Amino acid sequence: MIKAMASYVRIVDAVNYRIGRVMMWGLFVMMGILLWSSISKTFFLPSLWTLEMAQFAMVTYYIMGGPYSIQMGSNVRMDLFYHNWSPHRKAWFDAFTVLLLIFYLGVLFYGGLGSTAYSLGYWGDEPVSYFIGLLTGSEEIGRLERSSTAWRPYIWPVKAIMVFGFFLMLLQAISEFFKDIARINGQEIGVSRA
Repeated sequence: MIKAMASYVRIVDAVNYRIGRVMMWGLFVMMGILLWSSISKTFFLPSLWTLEMAQFAMVTYYIMGGPYSIQMGSNVRMDLFYHNWSPHRKAWFDAFTVLLLIFYLGVLFYGGLGSTAYSLGYWGDEPVSYFIGLLTGSEEIGRLERSSTAWRPYIWPVKAIMVFGFFLMLLQAISEFFKDIARINGQEIGVSRA
């Protein structure tokens, strides 16, 4: 069982580490978009796309960087008593709290699936069966949702990125749970970042 958990942890951590390192450069993408927005408003005609594109870039940066943040332990914690606890007690507490995180991420993932299905023109209340139907060819993409701004971009790409990010965060939370279980048993599951 520990071998299977260690393999899962190694694969998920490696994928999320690499994606997180790439997402760090997303900050420069946002800076470039906002810089162009400032330049175009000052010297040229204002661009319609810059504000909304900066928002989409921020969503991508934040959501896709989430699994990396969980993996590095850089999320915010309330540390009144935790730092004085033994590693075994910390592992028990972390295992319990990560289960709550897994539940929360599962709800976000399911809600994101529903929202993405809606943006693809699905009006029903079974988003999982809709996406399975898209894969098998029994469902079709309907009228695509667009933003109500003057630029009017399609919304489904950013929603799909959010769903993918929630999925990766869910996988990383399960990885952290496996690490906590190993710590409770007095073992350590290593992380490969090659």
